[in-house]
Amino acid sequence: MSAATSQGRKGKAFRALHARDIFVMPNPWDVGSARILEALGFQALATTSSGFAFTLGRPDGAVTLDEMVAHAAALDRATDLPVSVDLEDGYGPQPEDAALAVTRAAEAGAVGGSIEDYDRTGRLYPVGHAAERIAAAAEAASAVGFSFTLTARAENHIRGNPDLNDTIARLRAYGAAGADVLYAPGIRGDQVTAVCQAVSKPVNVLALPGMRLAELAQAGVRRVSVGGGFTWVAAHALAQAATRVRERGDFSLLDVDVPLERWLAL
Repeated sequence: MSAATSQGRKGKAFRALHARDIFVMPNPWDVGSARILEALGFQALATTSSGFAFTLGRPDGAVTLDEMVAHAAALDRATDLPVSVDLEDGYGPQPEDAALAVTRAAEAGAVGGSIEDYDRTGRLYPVGHAAERIAAAAEAASAVGFSFTLTARAENHIRGNPDLNDTIARLRAYGAAGADVLYAPGIRGDQVTAVCQAVSKPVNVLALPGMRLAELAQAGVRRVSVGGGFTWVAAHALAQAATRVRERGDFSLLDVDVPLERWLAL
């Protein structure tokens, strides 16, 4: 199968997932974790900007577009699943920056991507400017030659302005601008229901401790991602085991069953 045919197939499969029941789209931070998640039966993957930055020893927001494109290409080569890319703020403030990020992600093999409305300098974009950026990204997505699912993120809830009315206004504007999926990380409980009822596009929710998939489905959520969550679970396990070795000389936490032959089978 040619690369173009494979990407077209993945794009259609990813789009179709959003037309069915709720699904979980986990976020690998490297090729090995992507292969594990595929082996465990998930249907699609998304990169995590914070998790990938961690693999480079950097904080979230300190990765370049070129680095993220190379990362996305590596994940796409490693798995047969659709891959969506966390494109952060589009790696620049202007609409053309967001459009270029989408185009580059598509060229790398991705069949989806998300653009957020939070500038790396530490400010939320005004909703009008943010919607212009989504419109440019949507136009770029429509020009790639296959089904590319664009997600628009309203970051206000986790960026110092947890105003649900603002969240909803932003998501509605981004849906009208051409986003296929809407995402407001940080909402939970009744906020999730309110968002799902207020918009007409599929809603992605960031998984948080205490949430239950059945409850999210009942609220109207179509897609759930974990962000950097799995990365931090792995890092925590490493720190626990390493601390026990250093402080106690205890190697017992190294007694784990890791079925690499199954996880990494070609």
